[in-house]
Amino acid sequence: MKKILQLFVLSILIVSCKENTKKEFDFVTLFENSRGSQTPEYEEVIDYYKDLAEAYDEISLFTFGETDSGKPLHLVVYNNEGIYNVNEISNSSKNRILINNGIHPGEPDGIDASMMMMRDIVQNDSLQNSYKNSIICVIPIYNIGGALNRNSHSRANQKGPYAYGFRGNARNYDLNRDFIKQDTKNAAAFAEIFHIVNPDVFIDNHVSNGADYQYAITHLFTQHNKLGGNLGKFLNNEMRPQIEKSLNNKGIIITPYVNVWGSTPKSGWSQFFDSPRYSTGYTTLFHTLGLMVETHMLKDYATRVDQTYALMHSAIEFTEKKSAEIKKLRANAKVEILNKKSYPIQFRVDRENYSDLLFKGYEGEIIDSKVTTGKRLFYDKSKPFEEIVKYYDNYVATKEVDIPKAYIIPQGWHDVISRLKNNKIEFTRFEKDTTIQVEVNHIKDYKTRPSAYEGHYLHYNTSVTKSTENIVFKKGDVYINTNQNGVRYLLETLEAEATDSFFNWNFFDTILQQKEGYSSYVFEDLAEKYLTDDAKLKQQFDEKLKTDEAFAKNSRMQLNWIYLNSKHYEKAHLRLPVFKVF
Repeated sequence: MKKILQLFVLSILIVSCKENTKKEFDFVTLFENSRGSQTPEYEEVIDYYKDLAEAYDEISLFTFGETDSGKPLHLVVYNNEGIYNVNEISNSSKNRILINNGIHPGEPDGIDASMMMMRDIVQNDSLQNSYKNSIICVIPIYNIGGALNRNSHSRANQKGPYAYGFRGNARNYDLNRDFIKQDTKNAAAFAEIFHIVNPDVFIDNHVSNGADYQYAITHLFTQHNKLGGNLGKFLNNEMRPQIEKSLNNKGIIITPYVNVWGSTPKSGWSQFFDSPRYSTGYTTLFHTLGLMVETHMLKDYATRVDQTYALMHSAIEFTEKKSAEIKKLRANAKVEILNKKSYPIQFRVDRENYSDLLFKGYEGEIIDSKVTTGKRLFYDKSKPFEEIVKYYDNYVATKEVDIPKAYIIPQGWHDVISRLKNNKIEFTRFEKDTTIQVEVNHIKDYKTRPSAYEGHYLHYNTSVTKSTENIVFKKGDVYINTNQNGVRYLLETLEAEATDSFFNWNFFDTILQQKEGYSSYVFEDLAEKYLTDDAKLKQQFDEKLKTDEAFAKNSRMQLNWIYLNSKHYEKAHLRLPVFKVF
């Protein structure tokens, strides 16, 4: 009895402390106190959420891994029943929404909007009731290194706030180009969060550059043809228009991200193609409905934050409303992909099939520059217009690959295998040396960017040749069945011709260099013997001499051709160390 009484008194003290905390902190943000002119520093944001979690049982704060800045990544979680262990998120049947902020800390709109949103939810019984079937997860600031590199000048074109972070992270990476290659610790920590939350809907908050127009906010939904299937149709036909309508009802006009640079929107534009290097392109690989928010740099900070706040609520309300349908579509997505037998890995804009978009812009004209000796683009805000423009929001596949039953990767390619682990890809290892008939891909052609791009010299326009061989795989090599939730991830990374494949991101560059060679004066005698002993090879050689003028004039090229067709030429050269089982 005494023990029960002690526990009762303790519980009263805890409740009392909670009440005192709520009274001590009113949780008004710096953004609000500064009348929409300032955004808090990194530590202030984290302290705010610590206090919020201390005051309200519905809010939890977790840390994951380590970022390039040396600090962990935080995750703030709202659940009206509370969350005490991150595994409760994975195991929950509720809607799961993941919101990412500060990937570019010079674009802090989502940071402030999320702080107010999470506070308002726990302080508003009506909102808690509306979101009772949702778990809302927020990454307060993803690019911590960039947030710590604070200044007031790097965003030359942006109207507020007074001070903000820098685009590059602690190692000067743009984190919104790192999701598939995962060069940074930030991206590895994000992957851990993403796969624990397994969000139905993902929102990434940004601020856009580019043309001028009347909108303070635009949206960038993941490209629906690329998402494909019933999930892509749902995103384009239901999710996008219903969220637009919800904002319209709130008095907020919104349009698709204005993907225009150096010209005016009047001539129309194409939908942004979010390949897997970008956040929404990456989350798509695991059948998550992705949305990037892009407020407009030239609108005042207070308006941008308020409209980001409104959009997040509209997205959560939509997710609540369509919960059962979203979960069913996501559950069926893997089977849809596998049933098609082939998968598109390259796309182009469909110029014949566009949408008529009612657009509210400003008249643009080319005038004399007052700074340089040339001309400049000028938007005249005294001349607003509302016109129908062409919005090229459809893409068609230009390259498809057959979906293999499995991929095999030799164990030595540990950089690739570690990324498979980060992304919860299921695989087994050979328990003994095993011979299997596989499709072998050799790199036929590719081009390489002449300038560094996010720490890489990116390949593109890659093509392969295919052959079937019996290969001996060693004990410990990795066997990856494609019949799993991450099938898209496997196809987009392991197919060399895919836009953001591991080959194109230089993970396999060592196969592009021959490791052995020959001395011409020695190989001449061997080459003569090969042509003498192999009538078919001699015939092919003679035919090439007749049909290829450059070849016929170049003795070094001729000798090298014989070498490449001999048993001395190394098998590893240009051979992709990703083998397919059909």
